[in-house]
Amino acid sequence: MAMRVEIATGLIDELIALAGADPAREVCGLLFGGSGRIDGFRPAANVAADPSTTFEIDPAALFAAHRAVRAGGPSPVGCYHSHPHGPASPSARDVAGADPGQYWLILARGDAQLYHVGRDGRFDRCRTALT
Repeated sequence: MAMRVEIATGLIDELIALAGADPAREVCGLLFGGSGRIDGFRPAANVAADPSTTFEIDPAALFAAHRAVRAGGPSPVGCYHSHPHGPASPSARDVAGADPGQYWLILARGDAQLYHVGRDGRFDRCRTALT
């Protein structure tokens, strides 16, 4: 049975709009929340060598997020990115670069699919509920 994850109302629509505004590049950023929920996001620069086919979240955004947690800010629970040339499903690169326990929200052509990365590195699709 798929894991159920609550997502703040409007968050997916905002991310689909961000991806649609830059259709030639993979947009990316961090997801914030807790166990079983995603409350917010923060866009990050894609610093990959070829952002049209892959993504790499700017390390400065990751460091800033972890500093914010120490100061009482929201916890990062995963990331999002777009697939401008493919479906909203994990690519081989996604699987190779994923950290267990994280949520991955993949956006493609107006679609958004949320996955949870298991301890074995497998991407399990989540059921989402808007809150």
